[in-house]
Amino acid sequence: MQVQDEDKPYDDINITPMLDLAYVLLVIFIIMTTAAVQGIKVNLPKASASISLAKPQTKAITVSDTGQIFLDAYPVSIGELEQRLREQKALTPDFPIIVKGDSNVQYQKVVDILDLLRRLELTQVGLVTGKQSS
Repeated sequence: MQVQDEDKPYDDINITPMLDLAYVLLVIFIIMTTAAVQGIKVNLPKASASISLAKPQTKAITVSDTGQIFLDAYPVSIGELEQRLREQKALTPDFPIIVKGDSNVQYQKVVDILDLLRRLELTQVGLVTGKQSS
């Protein structure tokens, strides 16, 4: 066994602190991506194919089974929804919107929201559906 001379530099690099940092960053990224999910959990209607409109500035409008309207998980009335969407349109004229309606909600509620979006001239609108089980 050799004794390390005090003046001689080390030949190996200790990578343990680097691995610790990598694991911490991995955990932080996992937590942040799961926390970025917006909206309220609803029972979505089923469709055979769906297109993802997920973007960072996407606004989520949700209609629960009781008919309550949510904008990004915050309960709003139809008037408040119109006001907030007008404010967002002033900041970002062409932002995407997704509409999630519970499969048990009255169809008229979703049509009212789609009519509001048409009046505000918001064209990037998607309807969220769940995957159809075979």
